[in-house]
Amino acid sequence: MIAAGTVRGTQSLVHILARCWKRPSWTALEVAWRWVFGVPALLVLWYETTRILSETPVDVAALRRMSLLDPMPSVGTLAQVMLVLLPPVVRVAVWLGPLMLVVWVVVSSAGRTVVLRRVDERLHARVGTLVVLQAVRVVALLGSFVVWFLCVEWAARSTVTGPIGAGAEPNLVGYFALSIVSTLGLFTLWAVASWALSVAPLLAMLRGLGVGESLAAAFRLGALKSKLVEISLVMGIVKIALIVLGMVLSASPLPFESETSPEFLRWWWVGVTLLYFVASDFFHVARLVAYLELWRAYEEDENLSRG
Repeated sequence: MIAAGTVRGTQSLVHILARCWKRPSWTALEVAWRWVFGVPALLVLWYETTRILSETPVDVAALRRMSLLDPMPSVGTLAQVMLVLLPPVVRVAVWLGPLMLVVWVVVSSAGRTVVLRRVDERLHARVGTLVVLQAVRVVALLGSFVVWFLCVEWAARSTVTGPIGAGAEPNLVGYFALSIVSTLGLFTLWAVASWALSVAPLLAMLRGLGVGESLAAAFRLGALKSKLVEISLVMGIVKIALIVLGMVLSASPLPFESETSPEFLRWWWVGVTLLYFVASDFFHVARLVAYLELWRAYEEDENLSRG
């Protein structure tokens, strides 16, 4: 065990990644509980999507004629389609969205408990506490999505709708640039700021704490805080890298589109998506194990200093 005060968070993370790689059962459990929720959720979404499309008149031919080379007619087509689809989608989202969030909170709390107790059987099983803490994290995450939407809306108003209303040409390049910068900025900010919400469930299992106690303890970590923030930031960068890698792999067969079949492309994209999910789950497990190892080392340092 490396003392918590003698090594940077990212240095310990290298050791943790190797440890998690040698124990694939941890990642397998993480993948399993996520897909216990994910598969039924995808089936429900597929059913509701096909039902809405079958009951709502949509000009599919106009959608197929859209082209990025002539964006303005395409924007008009999308606007017309959204006007038609938005009412039935909202009706379904009003009941399906909260239901899925509640199921996700319960399943993720139970699944995370199983994974962490597999990593360290000394941890307390605090599923009820984790349910509340996970609900708090989901609310905070939804708040970040609201902020992101407001940023994108402001970018659209500044570069597209505003100039069009003034009789000028829209600045689509500026819109996409602002959207990308705001998305990456908020993504990184969430990675840095959400560490306490990720640590609180772990502290609840480590110490057998309740909701309020674990949240308070998560914000009072002293010297350990900087290492946890560092790990959280690095994992945020890794997540961005995985997204970019997934986009590159998804686009790699396109230059050979004339020599490949649509079925091959479809299975290729399915494979890339599954690979991304497995890799993402691996790094989720690595982050939790890194938090756990640092905290164990930190506790040992405190006990030695007191002794």
